Amino acid sequence: DEWIAYARQLYEKHDLPAGSFDTQFTFAQALTEAAAAAKHTLIVVSVPSSDIETGGRAGREALNRLENVVARKDAPWQPASAEEGFEIVRRRLFKPIASEDLFRERDNVIRTFIENYRANNKEFPVDAGSAEYEKRMRSAYPIHPDVFDRLYIDWSTLDRFQRTRGVLRFMAAVIHELWEKQDRNLLILPGMIPMDEPAVRKELMRYLEPAWAAVVDRDVDGPNSTSLAIDRENSTLGRYSATRRVARTVFLGTAPLHGTANRGKSTRQINLGCVQPGESVNTFGDALRRLQNKATYLIPDGELTYYDTVQNINRDAESRKDGFKDDDVKLAIREALKKQETSRGDFARVHACPQSPSDVADDRDARLVILSSESAHLANKDDSPAIESAKELLTSRGTGPRIYRNTLAFIAADRTRLTELEDAVRWALAWKAIDDKKDDLDLNQSQIRTVTTKRREWEGVVEQRILETYCWLIVPGQSDPHADVEWHARRLTGQDSLAKRASKKMGTDELLIPQLGAVRLRMELDRVPLWRGDDVEVRQLAEDFAQYLYLPRLTSPRVLLDAIVDGVGLLTWQSDAFAYAESRGEDGRYAGLRCGEGVRPVLDGAALLVKPDVAAAQRQKDLAKQGIGTTATTGDTSGAGADTPSTTTTGGDGDEGRQTEPAQPRRFYGSVALDSTRLGRDAGRIAEEVIAHLVAIDGAKVRVTLEIEADIPKGVDQAIVRTVTENCRTLNFGSQGCERE
Repeated sequence: DEWIAYARQLYEKHDLPAGSFDTQFTFAQALTEAAAAAKHTLIVVSVPSSDIETGGRAGREALNRLENVVARKDAPWQPASAEEGFEIVRRRLFKPIASEDLFRERDNVIRTFIENYRANNKEFPVDAGSAEYEKRMRSAYPIHPDVFDRLYIDWSTLDRFQRTRGVLRFMAAVIHELWEKQDRNLLILPGMIPMDEPAVRKELMRYLEPAWAAVVDRDVDGPNSTSLAIDRENSTLGRYSATRRVARTVFLGTAPLHGTANRGKSTRQINLGCVQPGESVNTFGDALRRLQNKATYLIPDGELTYYDTVQNINRDAESRKDGFKDDDVKLAIREALKKQETSRGDFARVHACPQSPSDVADDRDARLVILSSESAHLANKDDSPAIESAKELLTSRGTGPRIYRNTLAFIAADRTRLTELEDAVRWALAWKAIDDKKDDLDLNQSQIRTVTTKRREWEGVVEQRILETYCWLIVPGQSDPHADVEWHARRLTGQDSLAKRASKKMGTDELLIPQLGAVRLRMELDRVPLWRGDDVEVRQLAEDFAQYLYLPRLTSPRVLLDAIVDGVGLLTWQSDAFAYAESRGEDGRYAGLRCGEGVRPVLDGAALLVKPDVAAAQRQKDLAKQGIGTTATTGDTSGAGADTPSTTTTGGDGDEGRQTEPAQPRRFYGSVALDSTRLGRDAGRIAEEVIAHLVAIDGAKVRVTLEIEADIPKGVDQAIVRTVTENCRTLNFGSQGCERE
């Protein structure tokens, strides 16, 4: 499954670890030969049903190579043909069915058709799978009922057409030609009628105006017809003669109704006249679309399609298509890419096709640059036009060197897919030109509807091929400050906009960071290092992340500020993060030093990140100046704001005169006033930051006492007195009870 989609990625590549393009088909040959030599073995290979799905030149080459290999050992199904005819035609043109085996063959064919119609009821007329239609097929076998419907209903409206003699003469010519060609199709459908044969064509033309001869020669059937040319261009269509079948079906059902209303054939009716069981309906739908685009006399009118002796508007579009200059096509691609700027993903801005480096602003927010079609990329090429253009944009901002280089990422077109995009753009430009001048061209309502539909259709194709063609994400990077700049090219997939696809890919590969952890920030500070002595300005840090390619690429400076908030607020800030200060004085002391609590960092001014050991040392000095012992401090337990309980500690055995003695302290005492509304939070914090460290000391005996004192000016209700007293007794709280003044 999807062998062509895989193999086309190997085209013109010779350095892949799994083998080259040729290796694939050497394997295919070995596989088919092995299967042919084995018993009870089948190989089924799915191939694309349209040129769009095949995927350009590489896909077509892969498809041709695979078909050539498989054809050496394949065994095509050869369905048997039957010889029973429709009432009159049977007696005159076919021998009667003379054996039970032939009856079973007939019934099998009819049942298979009916099952196909029922299984794909949305692709065929509603009554095609009914019991009544099955009965009609049995009576008309081996001619499909749709042939008789077209002859008896449509062609019989012509003055010169005789219902019985005309049908007999026409079908006699058809059957003779099919018999001579040893045709092996299951039934004679409208799409099987060989209109290029002189005898058949003579019977058709005798009832039509002479102008229809040019229609048949040019579009429907013949050595130089458009339908045959399309089948030859596409092997999938050519295998079934799909385009010729479609052209014959439409012609047989619409030529005799020339000049009448509602003369077109719907897609379901065309499928009924073309498709046999085992054949993909999509193949014939693709053939119809290609025929509508290239045929001279085929008229698409909304959901209907018909032939006319007047040339259709498609021929005008095709002639205009090849008349556009390359600059017109490039401008149209640029305008289409401009629409991608509205969807930004995680980027602050998307720049589509900048004309010069000055078009890309130099600031600290992440930006995505979509390169023009001239700067396409080719896999495994370090000097592709895309990378060269990206280098220029990375190093220059127009008037000088670019400062914030670690904010840019690039998307480029794949050179192998660019031709398909340009072809779609030419078609879209052609239909737009006709639509803009539809009043001057004096188009009828049917043609106007066709132009509107085609313009919308090809504009949609352009949008889709933009996403398919612009599939290379190119990102610069450095492994360390002294390494050269490296260019990483990765393929983009998905159906989102270019910016969203790039955001997802860069996020997965950690090439774009929308959220930075505090521990990661501390690691980057220590790794490079980014410290400027004992601290670093927050503003400088934002500059560093935006400038240097060896640092994580942040979506914006806001990511850095959020990481600072998380880091300063950690309980483990000394080991995992850092402290924050509003400024630093000339004496080296930090003003507004914060650690282990919430902060609101700013990029402007003199705000700094401070090394944790330096911040802790300043805290100890501040405590010492306040007359608080410092030989056994409990970390960050003083002056922590309104929400942080204030704690007083003393070291040693309580004698302040012994603080200078070298002996290690042996006792600890701490007293703290807790917020009664946030008791759980404050008590838990003290348990984690103080008690846990003391309990961990070998041989330590730690006693924790909870004292409660409540002053209640308005008095306490007796019910509450009983409740509190009883609960204290149960908890062995040792309460003194409630006192009266």
